Amino acid sequence: MSKSLALLEYGSIAVGVLAVDRMLKKSPVALLRCGTIHPGRYLALVGGSVGATEEAHAEGTAAGTDSGVLLDEVCLADPHPSLALALVSDPAEPPGETVGVLEISTSAALLRILDHVLKAVPLALTELRLGDELGGKAVAVISGELHDVQEAITRSSACGGAGEVLGASILSNVDPLLRQVLGEGSKFAGCRNWALEGGERSEPVEG
Repeated sequence: MSKSLALLEYGSIAVGVLAVDRMLKKSPVALLRCGTIHPGRYLALVGGSVGATEEAHAEGTAAGTDSGVLLDEVCLADPHPSLALALVSDPAEPPGETVGVLEISTSAALLRILDHVLKAVPLALTELRLGDELGGKAVAVISGELHDVQEAITRSSACGGAGEVLGASILSNVDPLLRQVLGEGSKFAGCRNWALEGGERSEPVEG
């Protein structure tokens, strides 16, 4: 993963595509990911050296503000290693005694929040979802000691910028089965049929 990261979120797909073109023509930056998310938004993630990333970020920001469709943006000169890794990794089982879930209104705000709390509090970031299949929201699952997760949730409300914390929860001594479920991700469509030991299991209906 490139050293510096910038994420820009547009309310127009057409302008989002245009902004990516302008960023790539302006700066020798790496295009890490880009595309549509719900509900009809466009995300662009770029990275590279600090100078190249800042230049691309400025160009992408200008493209969005000129058209009035820039929803949020963030440029991280030195993102926390766990954040950069989570952007390209599958979910992992939360290792700590406590689990926290953050639900944020924009993807850029979630990256801004996570970079802040990960640098301030010893936590594991076990899942990061940006926009897609979330109605434009962004979600993260964090894990650690109870007091650390509590501090992270408290800090999250102070550094969202244009984004808004829509919801946050703290699960102390999380249920062992739920811990395993979270290790495979939070998507309903991807959740298999889990059986609690000694409990009931609904069998799939054939036909």
